[in-house]
Amino acid sequence: MRVGMLTGGGDCPGLNAVIRAAVRKGILHHGDEFVGFMEGWRGVLDDVTMPLTLETTSGILHRGGTILRSSRTNVKKISGGFEKCVEVLGKHKLDALIALGGDDTQSISLALSEKGVKCVGVPKTIDNDLNGTDACFGFDTAVGIATEAVDRLHSTAEAHNRVMVCEVMGRDAGWIAITAGIAGGADVILVPEVPIDIEEVCRLVKYRREHGKKFSIVVAAEGAQFPETGQATHGTAVDSFGHARLSGIGQALAEEIEKRTGYETRSVNLGHTQRGGTPSAYDRMLATRYGVAAIDLVHAGKFGRLVVLKGTEITDIPLADAIAKTRTVGEDLLTVMKSLQPLASS
Repeated sequence: MRVGMLTGGGDCPGLNAVIRAAVRKGILHHGDEFVGFMEGWRGVLDDVTMPLTLETTSGILHRGGTILRSSRTNVKKISGGFEKCVEVLGKHKLDALIALGGDDTQSISLALSEKGVKCVGVPKTIDNDLNGTDACFGFDTAVGIATEAVDRLHSTAEAHNRVMVCEVMGRDAGWIAITAGIAGGADVILVPEVPIDIEEVCRLVKYRREHGKKFSIVVAAEGAQFPETGQATHGTAVDSFGHARLSGIGQALAEEIEKRTGYETRSVNLGHTQRGGTPSAYDRMLATRYGVAAIDLVHAGKFGRLVVLKGTEITDIPLADAIAKTRTVGEDLLTVMKSLQPLASS
């Protein structure tokens, strides 16, 4: 079979491992040929490709980023975009297309599937918030980076008797914040699922000071928000899918905490450091399993579906189910977080 592949949306560690696994199984077990489209859906629209062979995918398992590069190109916003995609995919005589990406990327996969293109999706979002799967590759690596940062902030915060606010990724779901926050022993964790109660934040910080701890660590997802002002954004521009560039909630929190408590407070925004670097062993393994499962779906003729992790098993679901809603942090983890904090009556 001739199979196309692309990586859309934000990059993350593990993309190359998926590409490598699908190509190796496809070539070694089925004699497939692969065409890689550069920079996500932009590469399909502009017909910019690279060959995906055993040679071009050799040595990429441990590399971050994606050899296919990526973009946030929204085919829906381009006049005649879907028709152009169908034309280009037909020109390459493809039997199937494997798209690696989150809900935005997979929304295009679904639309093309409905137009007769044989698509298979692989779930990719650093925020770990794609519906229907228990884990996305890249998330474990991002959490490891964020946890190490929180560990490092402890020592400098303690040295200066400061409150340190660490802003991490998480637009609509706080998976990175709550996981790295709990793992790193943060004193306050703020996620998009729960509006920020600044009085409660200050109570927790003051509690530590009153009980002999002169420093505190606050971890906040970039999408966490004050009820009155909404999410903090960097400018007013939005991408082709309508998403604003989030940034600044950490600094806003630091200023508010210092104003209300009088404690010196600083903020750190980890930003794209969470996306970069080599993937963890877990992410390499998960990505490899996804890549193998994706080419298996192609040869099983199961199109319009997304490979997912359920428990410890790889299975698949309809693309429509994957993008139906955002997978948010549940009450179970929120309860764990609250269980580690002092009650208001303490």
